[in-house]
Amino acid sequence: MDLQARGHKAIILAAGLGTRLKPFTDKKPKALVEWDGVPLLEHVILKLKSQGFIRIIVNVHHYAEMIMDYVNSREHFGIQVEFSHEKDELLDTGGGIANAYWFLKDESFLVYNVDVNSSIDLDALYRAHLSHGAIATLAVKERLTTRSLLMNRDSLLKGWRDNRNGETILVDPQKEEELFPIAFSATQVLDPEVFSLFPRKKKFPLMPFYLELARTHPVYLYRHDRDTWTDMGKLESYA
Repeated sequence: MDLQARGHKAIILAAGLGTRLKPFTDKKPKALVEWDGVPLLEHVILKLKSQGFIRIIVNVHHYAEMIMDYVNSREHFGIQVEFSHEKDELLDTGGGIANAYWFLKDESFLVYNVDVNSSIDLDALYRAHLSHGAIATLAVKERLTTRSLLMNRDSLLKGWRDNRNGETILVDPQKEEELFPIAFSATQVLDPEVFSLFPRKKKFPLMPFYLELARTHPVYLYRHDRDTWTDMGKLESYA
């Protein structure tokens, strides 16, 4: 069976405590908070499935058994759904991906947050990633955000800025005025080579890693400005 017929791989990040969604998450995980009567996790799995991502691993921690029981009750939605259980502690975004190495190690894979609702074409993002052979391709969109990525004219990651206090990190000495601020959509495609470049520590965030990676490797930014994008991890989104 060829790779296309087998479908693409993805990891859904669903291990977080969901503190921004309290009191919804007092007795259930963020992944099972409902929007339009359907849990966030189900929305995401069905979106991924519809776009060819039918081999999925979900990282879990907070109310992990509840998430696994729910997926089992839905018969894994007719696709392969595995779990990466962070039993002892939350490993942050980077550590969570690294912990799922055993499942993701052999081909490029999508990373999608369980609390993101977007109309982005994930198959197009995946194909764009493969076309330029990058280690990392990050989805970005023009929208208001507290923290921006800084992009050059070649759509490469060249920095980061906190828009609340002006703190800025540049990848190289390039003039900051030549860079364009844009919002990260918490969605990306990674080449498995990334595992050999990850920090040695078990727990680490992704963005500092990407900024360091961009000093030696091209990190591409994929624009999807016309798509909708909503952070479902905050109470305001349910008003």
